[in-house]
Amino acid sequence: MLKHYKIRDYNFKLVIMVIALAVIGIIAVGSAQESLQTKQILGFAFGIFLMLVISLFDYAVILYFYWVIYIFNAILLILVIFMGNDAGGAQRWLELGGIRFQPSEIAKVFIILFFAQFILKHQEKLNTFQFIIACVVLFAIPAVLVFKQPDLSTTIIICLIFCTIMFVGGISWKIIIGILAVFIPAAIIIITLIMQPDQTLINDYQRNRILAFFNREEYANAEGYQQEYSVMAIGSGQLNGKGYKNNQISSVKNADFIAEQQTDFIFAVIGEEFGFIGTCTVVFLILFISMECFLTARRAKDIAGTIIAAGIGAQIGFQAFVNIGVVTYLLPNTGLPLPFVSYGLTSLISSFIGIGFVLNVGLQCKQK
Repeated sequence: MLKHYKIRDYNFKLVIMVIALAVIGIIAVGSAQESLQTKQILGFAFGIFLMLVISLFDYAVILYFYWVIYIFNAILLILVIFMGNDAGGAQRWLELGGIRFQPSEIAKVFIILFFAQFILKHQEKLNTFQFIIACVVLFAIPAVLVFKQPDLSTTIIICLIFCTIMFVGGISWKIIIGILAVFIPAAIIIITLIMQPDQTLINDYQRNRILAFFNREEYANAEGYQQEYSVMAIGSGQLNGKGYKNNQISSVKNADFIAEQQTDFIFAVIGEEFGFIGTCTVVFLILFISMECFLTARRAKDIAGTIIAAGIGAQIGFQAFVNIGVVTYLLPNTGLPLPFVSYGLTSLISSFIGIGFVLNVGLQCKQK
């Protein structure tokens, strides 16, 4: 499983950017809720360890067990439905052996790994109707299990990851255009149905979040209040911010106007305390990390490596875009963490694991 690699092929630039982003997260979490900072540091240390270990293991050997990965992922998601812990109206957490974690976060990486090998094994069949249907069915099983938790936001992210996987896997443009011709009208119809008062497609609280986005004034003191105060916090930081752990009375963070500010709305804390400079630093780090993953994907030795690197890059990029879009009120409230920054050990560690696989793909890239 371990191979002889050249130190010059190790992507230290990617490692430094990931560590820098995670350190910003530790600092921000410490300000949002100081009691959680120690746990975040421990998660950071464990994540770094796993990232370095995985980066030295040949991903091809790990992918050999792709069906084991798929079945294990499905079992975890099924266990959440029957044994999961309920919190905030959603059953997304599982506790095994005293360890509490969120399987849907790990599922993002597992889905990428499974399809990397599955497509590699059947690459010549990629553009056949039977194979596309098989991929959709195999993807739909974990996607539906995540949706049933309910976790619409994570379901959307893994759908975007799946689209990325199929695209970089080599699916024909004709098929893509055909799918879009069906998907876009279907999406419009589904959104129209969701907006109806008696709809049953999603939960009422999810529908209310969408309505709050389109009717800001009407829902400003209800479902939209967190986003309103979040925008206010970011704006009040101006260029340099109000300072780390400031005690200003006018601070939105200090007044506890934003719930779960250490997780979904951590970007607002960064905006208020570190200003435009702080938020731009986070945005550019995420952008460069995603770009580095895509560059690694272009140089991968096989299609499996391409899918792994591109899939992880897409997951980090899409999830960050949605999180920041919610915090700045550009998107409806979804409840997604900001990769490497938000408090949440499962999200943090699974992100490090994903980067570990990207680093290993980079170590085995084709020579220029």
